[in-house]
Amino acid sequence: MRITLIGSGNVATHLGAALKNAGHKIVQVWSRNLQHAALLAYHVKAEPVNQFEQLSADTDLVIICVKDDALEEVASFITLKNVLVVHTCGAVNMQVLKKKFDNYGVFYPLQTFSKVRELDFRSVPLCIESASKNSMQVLLDLGRTISNNVQLVDSDQRKVLHLSAAFACNFPNYLFGVAADLLQQKQLNFDLLKPLILEMALKVQQHLPQTVQTGPAIRRDEKTMQTHLELLNQKPDLQEIYKMLSQGIIKMAEGDIA
Repeated sequence: MRITLIGSGNVATHLGAALKNAGHKIVQVWSRNLQHAALLAYHVKAEPVNQFEQLSADTDLVIICVKDDALEEVASFITLKNVLVVHTCGAVNMQVLKKKFDNYGVFYPLQTFSKVRELDFRSVPLCIESASKNSMQVLLDLGRTISNNVQLVDSDQRKVLHLSAAFACNFPNYLFGVAADLLQQKQLNFDLLKPLILEMALKVQQHLPQTVQTGPAIRRDEKTMQTHLELLNQKPDLQEIYKMLSQGIIKMAEGDIA
């Protein structure tokens, strides 16, 4: 399949590599910054461009890989006709593309992507949505060439999936950063926590998170929680986060996650 990538960030980089490795032809990579486009284009053997007028009509699919809040603006500048256009955003409705294109959809990879880290794209869930049955089949077939987990997910479902990913990935990573900072203040290495973090991640591969919760809150260990709060006396914002999360754990144990 002949594919044009709009964007050169983390998602475009990993998706472009996966598509190229699966035998698809990346025709062009567009980015506002030509150097960024050129870097990704070099790796996927494509032509780099930074003007929408330079986009070639000789393509089967345009994949827009830009930030959610830039999607509508970027899409408005694409003038290609008779081509399937999809976006990769988790929290944006598919219908945002209807204003400009007759043939449109969503090709959303559910993963945290960083250019500095390689990953096995075969394990990445791909969430597909399309305005037509024909395009849906095209996207399903394309997805199966790069992933072992391709599913039909509509816009409402995808938004909740994206929200869930924030709770499952983005917020824990922030808390890892908090933990690393606390350790650094006492000249302790974050490596000490890595086996703990890994074990937690492995547990939820086989068990519901609610059934494997540990720590002072689930034990109602008020003395330990008070000690923790006292250690955070100079960090009132973290105290509030600690209290909120502890109360959440207690409520979850009582069957009230929300």
